Amino acid sequence: MGCGRMTPENEEANVTVSTRNVEPRTNWATRFFTIWTGQALSLVGSQVGSFALVWWLTQASGSATVLATASLVAMLPSVLLGPFAGALVDRLNRRWVMIIADSFIALLSAGLAYLFWVDQLQIWHVYIIMFARSLGGAFHWPAMQASTSLMVPKDHLARIGGMNSTLQGVLSIVTPPLGAFAMEIMPLYTIMAIDVVTAAFAIGPLIFIHIPQPERAAADAGAAGVRPSLLGDVADGFRYIWNWKGMLLVLMLATTINMMIHPAMSLLPMLVLRKFAGGALQLGWLNSAWGVGIIVGGLALSAWGGFKRKVVTALLGLIGQGIGFLVVGLTPASALWLGIAGLAFAGIMNVICNGPFLALFQDVVAPEIQARVFTVIGSLTGLAAPVGLAIAGPVADWLGVQAWFIIGGTLCMVWGVGMFLTPVVMDIEAHGQAAESARGRSAVPAPMPEGME
Repeated sequence: MGCGRMTPENEEANVTVSTRNVEPRTNWATRFFTIWTGQALSLVGSQVGSFALVWWLTQASGSATVLATASLVAMLPSVLLGPFAGALVDRLNRRWVMIIADSFIALLSAGLAYLFWVDQLQIWHVYIIMFARSLGGAFHWPAMQASTSLMVPKDHLARIGGMNSTLQGVLSIVTPPLGAFAMEIMPLYTIMAIDVVTAAFAIGPLIFIHIPQPERAAADAGAAGVRPSLLGDVADGFRYIWNWKGMLLVLMLATTINMMIHPAMSLLPMLVLRKFAGGALQLGWLNSAWGVGIIVGGLALSAWGGFKRKVVTALLGLIGQGIGFLVVGLTPASALWLGIAGLAFAGIMNVICNGPFLALFQDVVAPEIQARVFTVIGSLTGLAAPVGLAIAGPVADWLGVQAWFIIGGTLCMVWGVGMFLTPVVMDIEAHGQAAESARGRSAVPAPMPEGME
């Protein structure tokens, strides 16, 4: 078995992409980490502000329906509009997309600060602003991920993924108490103003630091000289994945696992109550175990970088994550410590799985189409979470909450082992390198490789 044909004539089955715009990654660490640090500082302000906003909603409404609606409103843009945002990001200068998206989100935070200051904030205001902020994020995330693959040498992409996971783990532990402390000592409009100030740390470096841009081919306009429509660009993102069998299987894997993991974590309170007969303290230990696992896994991946073949690292992480969740599901009621250890191990392996997979996508997907591909992946995996929640509730009520952890853990292990036995997945990196080589050799745009036949 080998790579499919690499000729321009095969346009029906493949997406046409341009020659990679290769720029020397000299002094890449200084440039990238200046931007990354600014983004991290901005995230602190955003998450503290989000904590304060959610708590305000809780106090103002006292309604679980209001909180659920707010979560849904915040999720919709990335799930429903993500592929369109990705198509636009691939058409535009990604640095300016991030600058405008960050500035837009900061402007919304300033609006919140004003409404808090004049004491005129209503719940419907929050819905609109949360939707708009999420829309800005739907543009910023693919632009940042697609830019990372052009700034960072591919040997370091998995380490960057580990650093991002470490950051998220630290923020998940630090920002809730930080937000609670901020609400004790300052008014809400000041907290939202801090979010605006921290956004400047994200915007400032982007103004002064160059970010490489992929070249879109002249042939991108097609035979008639007419540039494809936005819908055509969106379709290209789906078609790119559909025609690359290894990539399609990885997306199916990610979607299925997301459908299992998110509900499992959402069911933790019921697991503590029903199985361990515990309370808030025991729930806190489990949540902390997961957060600490994410941090440890991120630090380990940042230092180690994973195996040379990213797919091997990711699949081993998936199997390990399954083992961790299976341990949680099989833990006796009298051995909470074992469940805590299992969840911490699952958190570590979650990073070992996710970091290399993201690095793999950044490495093998053509830069010209990365934003579209990333947003398609994000939309489908994001949609899997509420679908999983809808299924998990009845299953947990019927078989017990621990059954969902057992099912999810087993599925992770089965998927992991199955992918090790699937050539189109195991050869996905070589497949991407073949496409890269073809693009580099050819003066005309070369299509991405077909799935192995």
